Amino acid sequence: MQREDLKKFDLPDCPGVYLFTHGKGKNKKILYVGKATSLRDRVRSYFDIDLIATRGPRIVDMVTRADGLMHEPTPTVLEALVREAALIREHIPSANAMGKDDKTFLYAVITDEEIPRVLAIRGAELDFKAKKVIMTGLKLKAIHGPFPSGYQLREGLRLIRKIFPFFDTPKPVGEGNRHTQGKIEFNRQIGQYPRDMNRSGYMRSIRNVSLFLSGRVKTLRATLTRDMKQAAKEERFEDAGTIRRQLFALDHIQDVSLIKEDRGEDTGPRLEAYDTAHISGTNAIGVMCVVENGVSVKRDYRTFKIQGRGGKSLNDDIASLKEILSRRLGHTEWPLPKAFVVDGGKTHKKAAEDVLKEVGIGIPVVAVVKDEKHRPREVLGGLRAGVPDADAVLANSEAHRFSLANHRKARSRAMRKA
Repeated sequence: MQREDLKKFDLPDCPGVYLFTHGKGKNKKILYVGKATSLRDRVRSYFDIDLIATRGPRIVDMVTRADGLMHEPTPTVLEALVREAALIREHIPSANAMGKDDKTFLYAVITDEEIPRVLAIRGAELDFKAKKVIMTGLKLKAIHGPFPSGYQLREGLRLIRKIFPFFDTPKPVGEGNRHTQGKIEFNRQIGQYPRDMNRSGYMRSIRNVSLFLSGRVKTLRATLTRDMKQAAKEERFEDAGTIRRQLFALDHIQDVSLIKEDRGEDTGPRLEAYDTAHISGTNAIGVMCVVENGVSVKRDYRTFKIQGRGGKSLNDDIASLKEILSRRLGHTEWPLPKAFVVDGGKTHKKAAEDVLKEVGIGIPVVAVVKDEKHRPREVLGGLRAGVPDADAVLANSEAHRFSLANHRKARSRAMRKA
């Protein structure tokens, strides 16, 4: 497909989903499904000169093969988000990332409990045929997705909850400590969790959430309109007013966070974060953590036992960082990130850049500077690398958590041996 071909599709400047296609009639195949804040602007971006640099060869190949385009406008980006997930699941497009590994992405699930919860769970943790969570055996009423962006799914659920309140507690509702119950009560007070709602009312809310997450928003609107008319007929005017406000919110919810995120790449950046842990040079380890689409990719985590190469002390943070980064770069089979995130300041950032320069890799380095209480104070190099500060801090925090957890294990093993 060429840029001039876009004229015949008359793409509107509004949110929606788009589908690149190849072939005609029964032989038509869906190559790629995406969502957009502006259908016109997003689809045009696929014909920019720097496409291969911003989207990669997989997308370039898809655009070259495509000879058709379909689109579906939506009132909001939030609705486009759930419609995109539904279409990806229906067509399994070859150029979408999930065509390679759908277990990487998050799904929105509804638990099969007396008081159902709505949770975000990675595909690798789900048994789709049995509709349950593999590790815990938790049964599920429904599985919606996949959602290519973990950040956008969480933001989407936050927005949906404003219209149709639901529980998303880690444990079944009614279980947990005083802190958990306090959090539930707080969320009830601000309207995020159901308040003064009987079970039948809550189950209607869950029904509405499920219809929305499945991309069946037209059906949801028709259902709500029918319920509103029935409530008015029975003179339940308060209920009718509530439903009227929900219908209005579906078309006018302020999904600013999704709009901001959607203006970036189709998926969030892949980041690798590094941290070290030791006590007076003993049991020194280094870790590599991976965050993609704002979600931890734990299967790609790695642990390095620091060897102190070149006679360097095991409690030399700079030397340890250089060692683990050098060893990591020796694994050419591992995919490279958009940026490397290190813990420290300018010295640590330059040390990592020197290692990359030695092997001819031009990927940027981002450093997270901490204050005296080890809290993030500043992010160096994030703007130039195109990495949001929040993503860099998330990756850094996960690396710090993982390094401490592994160091405790190493110390425990050492004490048992002694």
